[in-house]
Amino acid sequence: QVQLVESGGGLVQPGGSLRLSCAASGFTLDYYAIGWFRQAPGKEREGVSCISRIDDITYYADSVKGRFTISRDNAKNTVYLQMTSLKPEDTAVYFCAADLSYGSSCHGDFGSWGQGTQVTVSS
Repeated sequence: QVQLVESGGGLVQPGGSLRLSCAASGFTLDYYAIGWFRQAPGKEREGVSCISRIDDITYYADSVKGRFTISRDNAKNTVYLQMTSLKPEDTAVYFCAADLSYGSSCHGDFGSWGQGTQVTVSS
């Protein structure tokens, strides 16, 4: 059974840091593209970052470039999103998702999703 479980969210002050984790089960994570997305209240879901399969090419939304870093630990079957210099506008529910299709890519169809973890940036 394919499952993605996010953790690591919480309340942090502006300028602070958090590391989100996305633990996968039921499939080998490094064979597939894994993305992080977020959705703030009243806003559409947006892509934040993605790491491609095999060669680990990374992509970032302009709004988080230079502040967020995506990485993969194959031994733990987990993808991380290190978030630094957090801003109030980063407040959202963060989801990880996997493209489990043949030829999986960061431009593909993310059909498997976790339940999300809340990140709140506030003083």
